[in-house]
Amino acid sequence: MEIEIPIEPVAQGRPRFRRIGGGVATYDPPKSKEFKKYVRALAESNRIYFAEQHVSILVELIFYLPMLKSFSNKKRLAAIEGNLRPSKKPDIDNYIKGTLDALNGIYWHDDGQIVDIHASKYYSENPRIELKITEV
Repeated sequence: MEIEIPIEPVAQGRPRFRRIGGGVATYDPPKSKEFKKYVRALAESNRIYFAEQHVSILVELIFYLPMLKSFSNKKRLAAIEGNLRPSKKPDIDNYIKGTLDALNGIYWHDDGQIVDIHASKYYSENPRIELKITEV
């Protein structure tokens, strides 16, 4: 199954903490929370796949990040051709974490079913996430 998620990728932010009574509660930063909410809603409205609990899954993710405004025409062309790629923070694993968390329970029962992940970051004038799920 291949899916395009038409949203600018958001890396999973560090968890936030607050005191409640005698304990501590954790919560997602607002930007991460809104991203997951949008991705989840989109996935639920287009659910066409649900891997059985015992099935192992390969997930391929391509994160297309927005072009930087500071790019010269030469850099912009190199980015479009895939020769200039995002190599700065946020880390790719934070993009993966936020996206997989949002899709947990929609395209698979639990992300423990994922046995292999391939992920890439590119620049694009059309920020989005491309997701491919394969049963192995």
